[in-house]
Amino acid sequence: MRVSQRPTDPSADPHRPGRAGGQPGVPAAPSRGSRTLRDLGLSLAVLVGLVLVLTALGRGCSFSPGGISIDPHAVPTVDQAAELRSAASRVGFPVREPRLPEGWRANSADVASTVDAAGAPSAVRVGLLTAEGRYLRFSQSSASAADLARFEAGLPPGAQPPARETVDVAGLRWTTYPGLRTETAWVTDLGGVRLLITGSGTPDEFRVLAAAAAAAPVLPAHR
Repeated sequence: MRVSQRPTDPSADPHRPGRAGGQPGVPAAPSRGSRTLRDLGLSLAVLVGLVLVLTALGRGCSFSPGGISIDPHAVPTVDQAAELRSAASRVGFPVREPRLPEGWRANSADVASTVDAAGAPSAVRVGLLTAEGRYLRFSQSSASAADLARFEAGLPPGAQPPARETVDVAGLRWTTYPGLRTETAWVTDLGGVRLLITGSGTPDEFRVLAAAAAAAPVLPAHR
């Protein structure tokens, strides 16, 4: 008597290759070692990306005992003469253009409004980089000395920053006020206009700019 045999499916053999965990066609799960290497690679990629971002952000400035130093090559340059002449035609007070020492340059300029609590006077401001890469800001305004110092220090309207001491430079007496963060502001009166110097510069750099401001000519107000 012949015994017939039913054809069998080769994939049903649990011992044949390609079968994992008893389920045909399911690839084997990666080992714990493979997952660890993959996770390590992803973590390193994220870390490298963060380092590159922080490096790019930090290229423009560095910290020094005298304050923040700025890389002169990482910031723009503006035409101080053109900016101040334009501002002189827009505000109602005399504007002066200090002659910058060699190696100094202007990197920003603007006319800020509503300096005092009444919201009337403006301030003509120029941001400067010294030859050593430190930042100073020179402001001119018809506002009072206290209002201009408050405005530049970022204090709320009505606040009165305390006057500290006086400094004599080139025939002008400057009163010092607390500035933004740990900075100091020097303020003087010249021809009915308040001049202010603040920033991360050294006392000698403050004096250099103060002397330049005292000798600066008044620009014509073309309208």
